[in-house]
Amino acid sequence: MSDEFYRIKRLPPYVIAEVNNLRHAARQSGRDIIDLGMGNPDLPPPPHVIDKLCEVAAKPGAHGYSQSKGIPGLRRAQANYYSRRFGVDVDPESEVVVTMGSKEGLASLATAITAPGDVVLAPNPSYPIHTFGFIIAGATIRSVPTTPDEEYFRSLERAMAFTVPRPSILVVNYPSNPTAETVDLAFYERLVAWARANKVWVISDLAYSELYYDGNPTVSILQVKGAKDVAVEFTSLSKTFSMAGWRIGFAVGNRELIAAMTRVKSYLDYGAFTPIQAAACAALNGPQDIVEKNRQLYHKRRDVLVEVFGRAGWDIPAPRASMFAWAPLPPALAHMGSLEFSKQMLEHADVAVAPGVGYGEDGEGFVRIALVENEQRLRQAARNVRRWFQDMGLNTPAAAATTPGRRAG
Repeated sequence: MSDEFYRIKRLPPYVIAEVNNLRHAARQSGRDIIDLGMGNPDLPPPPHVIDKLCEVAAKPGAHGYSQSKGIPGLRRAQANYYSRRFGVDVDPESEVVVTMGSKEGLASLATAITAPGDVVLAPNPSYPIHTFGFIIAGATIRSVPTTPDEEYFRSLERAMAFTVPRPSILVVNYPSNPTAETVDLAFYERLVAWARANKVWVISDLAYSELYYDGNPTVSILQVKGAKDVAVEFTSLSKTFSMAGWRIGFAVGNRELIAAMTRVKSYLDYGAFTPIQAAACAALNGPQDIVEKNRQLYHKRRDVLVEVFGRAGWDIPAPRASMFAWAPLPPALAHMGSLEFSKQMLEHADVAVAPGVGYGEDGEGFVRIALVENEQRLRQAARNVRRWFQDMGLNTPAAAATTPGRRAG
């Protein structure tokens, strides 16, 4: 009997888990670790959402199996969200399915539509499920850039011209996790035209749809005329309503893709707990002030992070969206690489971040910083980092940019 399982052999060691394990060990030893690594919201959902959960959970009949594709009211609520937010009409019966968070949804869709040997175009760097969901399903990945410029479209054309078999699926994720890059509607118009011409399915991950800053709302690929012919889009309540642990998300768009995914899910699960789905309805249909409140809070944290880390000697570009900053390593410490840098910062500054190489080889040279701690903790993190820099002789922002660094003990 062999223990060389086919799909497990295709999965490399999870790099980010190395830092997570070190963080856990440090906390177990009593150290106060400021965790900016995982995108885990530190805020509670709105009170009326929690009240609805408790109300429905108190009903004797609410504890049986639910519906795999989601209860009708929740699918209608998501359709209404797309109508008021993006001006897109979707049929809640045939163009919406409820998922247990975007991650499960992406994996289920990959299982439904991928055959062994299929080629999938996925961004690099990217959130791991964008690649490994398809690798687990037996596909081969061809990487394309994350930055949505002319080189992006040139890379798509090269992939179609020189890949055998021709790619059949493209994954896009804007605002991007981890890079926080954004796109406008013109980008999606061009992308939909390309996908239709090349007969490629487009899977859009719009998990950070409501976390945008500086007055530039995110857009949906489904706003493009004809997009539903080729595209399906995933959204989530995790960040918008601080409901990450509730595991509620959605797939919306092309009927053929939604039907395939719904059929696979019917074999895998009975849907999320009904009281959670009812509470999700309350989130989407109820007062939306929490959405703007959360957006402003993350916006303020972004500004604080950029300011205080800049004063500490680490220049971090301000993200235009999402709950992450994609930070290049300080030049004097770039020789460490992102994984070693993350380990050293945890050890010597008590600050956890996610190494960029964990999101693909093109993530090397960066770390992802999550805006999941309050302003006071962000300031403390910057003070800790500044002391670490000083211990290595990087005493000023200018020094951090020019002085050769040494590895911390």
